[in-house]
Amino acid sequence: MYQVVLIGLGGFIGAVMRFLLSGWVQSGFGSFPIGTLFVNFTGTLGLSTVMYLSEYGGLFSSDVRMFLTVGIMGAFTTMSTFGYESLRLLEQSEILLFIENIVGTLILVMLAAYLGKMMAVTMWRL
Repeated sequence: MYQVVLIGLGGFIGAVMRFLLSGWVQSGFGSFPIGTLFVNFTGTLGLSTVMYLSEYGGLFSSDVRMFLTVGIMGAFTTMSTFGYESLRLLEQSEILLFIENIVGTLILVMLAAYLGKMMAVTMWRL
C-alpha cells in the first residue's frame, strides 16, 4: 500500500507539472503541439537519467525510483496526448505539421534517452 501511495503522490505532482509546463511552453505557438513535444523530451530525459543512475550507481532506492519514474514521470510524459494531437493534425490536413510532430518527437525522445544515460554516467564518475 505504501508504494501505491508513493506512486499516486508522484502521479499528482507529475500531472500538475505537465499541465503547467506544457501550457507555458505552448503559449504563443500556433497549432503545432510544442508544449507536448517539450514535455515528452524533458520527461524522457528525466526518466532516463534516474533509471541509469539507479542502474550504474544504485543511487535511488526502489521506492524513490518508483516515485520518480512510475509516479512523477509516468504522469508527466504525454504520449497519449501526443497520439491525439498528431491525429488531430492529420484530420485537419496539416500533413507537414503531422510529420514534423512525429519525427520531432521520435528524434527528441531518443536524444533525451541518450543524454539521460550520458548524464547518469558522468554524474556517477564524479
